[in-house]
Amino acid sequence: MVDHETKRQADGISMEHRLPACRFRPLAEGLRESPITNHLSPIRSWSRTNGFTLAELLVSIGVLVLLVLLATQLLNSAATITTLGHKRMDADSQARQLLDRMAIDFAQMVKRSDIDYYLKSSQTGVPDCTTCTNQTGGNDRIAFFSTTSGYYPTPSYQSPISLIAYRVNSDASSTNTARSYNKLERMGKGFIWNGVSLSYKPILFLDSATAPTTTIQNTWCQATISGTPSATCTGTPDPDYELIGPQVFRFEYYYLLRGGINPTGGFLSSILSGTPWDTRISGHTAVKGMQDVAAVIVDIAVIDPKSKVLLTDAQISALTSSLIDWGDTGCPGCPTQPQWQTTPGLLQAQWRAAVDANTVGLPRPAISGIRVYERYFYLSPPTLLTP
Repeated sequence: MVDHETKRQADGISMEHRLPACRFRPLAEGLRESPITNHLSPIRSWSRTNGFTLAELLVSIGVLVLLVLLATQLLNSAATITTLGHKRMDADSQARQLLDRMAIDFAQMVKRSDIDYYLKSSQTGVPDCTTCTNQTGGNDRIAFFSTTSGYYPTPSYQSPISLIAYRVNSDASSTNTARSYNKLERMGKGFIWNGVSLSYKPILFLDSATAPTTTIQNTWCQATISGTPSATCTGTPDPDYELIGPQVFRFEYYYLLRGGINPTGGFLSSILSGTPWDTRISGHTAVKGMQDVAAVIVDIAVIDPKSKVLLTDAQISALTSSLIDWGDTGCPGCPTQPQWQTTPGLLQAQWRAAVDANTVGLPRPAISGIRVYERYFYLSPPTLLTP
């Protein structure tokens, strides 16, 4: 009889430490079927599934490049919009200050029939507009008396009257090019009281009803010229001119006539005109204190400083010539005379079209900095009219 307990002890393995053979059989079979190298295959398989292929890297780089390009385009667009916005703000600021100054001068214009005016007009008027001209082919000029302060020749005996004038300086000489060439200037010549001094002239009234000599052109000729003194206007440049629109290179104006009841019968509608009186009314052949003018309409063209440095003086002059005068019917595609007289804002639209067409061949960045403005300056009724 075999002692099983003794046998188990002899084997050196107790029952509690012996593993069933069934547990080792699958492992043994696995070792027989797979070489030792197959134990590394799970690691290699894990590396392949968690890495990036060349195609995946190329796609990722392509997407990254596309995102960078899109971001660059957005930044460039934002920079362009910001630059254009700054250009417009610079031009708007310049135009606003100038037009506000003009509004004060026109609002306080002295409107009497016994004083002279230097205005743009298709006809001369006797006696208060005998030196008026049509002023075609470029910038306009204007001179009139106004109850605004000016530069007085002496601190004593200052009157409330000044001679106001506006012009774009056309003096291309080397001494003036850097100062005010192709820029808008304003004269504010303050007068002293009449009879105080023989050295300084006060406001002068017309001395003749047919051929007056006390006109603005005869007495203060530099208020009526566009540049340096000429053979008809000698002397040094007037010191009472100041640079008021350094970015304004084009200045044009015309008139809104009141219309109303015609003394000879019928009703006259308001029209736009290049003459400061209503030629439709019989007997109206002079300014007469601006009695027929409801408003002076001013158009200006402004270029911002950053755009202006891209242009030469010759290019600015060529651009000025490409912006037509009000009432011009001779150029190709110009409006007709009835269209000029009945269409508000037509000159501003013509100027904008000319700038966009860029027939002068200016750089596009400079063109983007040009702005055109128009404003109506309404006048109060005349203060004194004589028969």
